[in-house]
Amino acid sequence: MKVDILAFGAHPDDIELGCGGSIALAIAQGQTVGMIDLTAGELGTRGSAEIREQEATNAAALLEVSFRKNLGFRDAFFVNDEMHQRTVIQQIRAHQPSIVLCNAIEDRHIDHGKGSKLVSDACFLAGLQKIETQDEQGNSQLPWRPLQVYHYIQWKDIHPDFVVDISAHLETKIAAIKAYSSQFFDPNSKEPSTPISSQNFIDSVRYRAQNLGRLSNVDAAEGFTTERSPLINDFKNIR
Repeated sequence: MKVDILAFGAHPDDIELGCGGSIALAIAQGQTVGMIDLTAGELGTRGSAEIREQEATNAAALLEVSFRKNLGFRDAFFVNDEMHQRTVIQQIRAHQPSIVLCNAIEDRHIDHGKGSKLVSDACFLAGLQKIETQDEQGNSQLPWRPLQVYHYIQWKDIHPDFVVDISAHLETKIAAIKAYSSQFFDPNSKEPSTPISSQNFIDSVRYRAQNLGRLSNVDAAEGFTTERSPLINDFKNIR
């Protein structure tokens, strides 16, 4: 299935936290979006792989994406090698996105930077004709290289190269995040506390979006960094 945008995250909930509002906006504008998690987040302090799988399914339904997959890489221990690159290349060639969204280029969790580089490298390699891959039916895949790779922002306050106005979709983003009830603030939870399980963390997600919006003269925004500058054809649409 071809999609306009393919979003990757090292763990279930990375995509929602980093670019859930932008995904909701793109879908509202008629674009097609798919989501791919690299790992099941099985080493997370709270919850379990099985619980997070169901939460990821619920979040994807709230965002109304075309599909969500999990590649089953090892949480914390996946590497940027040929085997992992080929698996990601297969997905890029299968879905032929124009835009790929992926993890922050550098972050608190080591998987975020690793996942970012792995997906970025695979996007380039997917365009090389002499790298041969097959789809799930065993058919040879054609080369495909996305037009743009954008990296969303996660824990660290990385300065964005551009922001997306998510004013009309901030609540959808927050709802998709809260679908991960095992991971985020729950006053009744008996699980250990983590850096993302506090009320302050959820508040910070909303505040960051609102602050990026304030700086951009809208109500809420999400920031991205780029690997090469997007081409603008119309100055009238730049604010």
